[in-house]
Amino acid sequence: MTTIQFSELGLAEPLRRVLTAENYTTPTPIQAQAIPVLLDGRDVLGVAQTGTGKTAAFALPLLHKLAEANRPVAPRSAQALILAPTRELALQIGDSLRTYGRHLGLRHTVIMGGVKAGGQIRAMGRGVHILVATPGRLLDLVNQRQIRLDHAAHLVLDEADRMLDMGFVRDVRKIVALLPKARQSLLFSATMPADVAKLAGEILHNPVRIEVSPRKLTAERIDQSVFFVEAASKRDLLHRLLKGADLSRVIVFTRTKHGANKVARQLEQTGVDAEALHGNKSQAARQKALARFRSGEARVLVATDIAARGIDVDDVSHVINYELPNEPESYVHRIGRTARAGAGGIALSFCDPAEQAYLRDIEKLTKSALTVAEGQPAAQAGKGARRPKNGSKAAKRPAQSAKPGARGGNQTAEAVKRPAQAAKPAAQRRKQPAEAAKPSAPQAKAGRSKGKTHYSRGLLAGLAVHSSGGDAPLKRRRRDGARARHAA
Repeated sequence: MTTIQFSELGLAEPLRRVLTAENYTTPTPIQAQAIPVLLDGRDVLGVAQTGTGKTAAFALPLLHKLAEANRPVAPRSAQALILAPTRELALQIGDSLRTYGRHLGLRHTVIMGGVKAGGQIRAMGRGVHILVATPGRLLDLVNQRQIRLDHAAHLVLDEADRMLDMGFVRDVRKIVALLPKARQSLLFSATMPADVAKLAGEILHNPVRIEVSPRKLTAERIDQSVFFVEAASKRDLLHRLLKGADLSRVIVFTRTKHGANKVARQLEQTGVDAEALHGNKSQAARQKALARFRSGEARVLVATDIAARGIDVDDVSHVINYELPNEPESYVHRIGRTARAGAGGIALSFCDPAEQAYLRDIEKLTKSALTVAEGQPAAQAGKGARRPKNGSKAAKRPAQSAKPGARGGNQTAEAVKRPAQAAKPAAQRRKQPAEAAKPSAPQAKAGRSKGKTHYSRGLLAGLAVHSSGGDAPLKRRRRDGARARHAA
């Protein structure tokens, strides 16, 4: 099979010159498939995990088409709009546009929260060719009439699954409604759950679907293993692993901002140079943390899922899941921080007894079992174990659930017995209406109507309970989205 080269894709000479200077000769699969289709003006639905080169897949043809059109830019407007869920990803896309388009003379700017809006408003004053933005800040400036979107003939929605996870779906729909009907639209996502597919159906017109390894969600070049460990022992395990010289540049993932700060502080106490990255930090602090990690000054970056989206750092040797994510899709995004652009990598996961349900979900999604590096699964978290409820303290802080005796076999047996003990008084209470005086006919009729109402409510409640169990990630997105929205 002949390997296609960038020089054969029909890109403009200034773009080919940059690619040659950057030593880019062979496109990745997503680039080789998407670039010709986008140059033809088609809408594209791209399914590719992080690290596959999808930024260049849409940036290069977008720059080509805008340079070829050579239309003047209207004040406070943009000819193309790229939406990203996080500040880090928006900045990364902006850097890529600057690199690829340095010989084209096109203007672009990045609009995002976490910084003062004055400079962003000034940048938009005379208009830009390409606007990269997070949804929240963009809508703020649109509502202030500082930005117009009616000239944007190109729309790119990047990391769509994370966009919806963070609760941006309403903002995205509002933004799309402000765009011209006649436009070229692109949607890229690492995964394709039902809500992302629905959004794609709303904004794309007869798209070409491009999938890179659609059934193999995790990179084959990533060695994945799991350590079964008590929550209280994770700190010592991390310290022991970091003594290895091969862990040269490491990203450690936690589920919470507090957890990220705590782990980074503990690493500093043991002499490991570490930085924490999460949504509570100012944009300047986040930029500084990333810069220290990229330069190698900080060996370890401790991050949450939302803040880490958009991290593009070469040569990350290891990703360590200090806490397993409660959404299996997040695991795919996490380990994608290593093995980028064809390189190899290692992903290590710490799993305490309360997280074993999360591990099973991950293995079900990726259709592969993680190699056991150390320890054994806890018996009480086996096949019949209950999954920690989303939003509960057990789900947010498994370390507390893993204290000795918290989920032990004796207490589990007692918990099983308790409902049986409570059933007897309930049965006695149910007998009381039968012992009461027989109601009159009108009362009986009213009682039957009331009973029907109660039955209907109970049936609907039962359906809600069952449906929420099957769509827990969606409920969690709606709940957590409000918290995450302004962190982007």
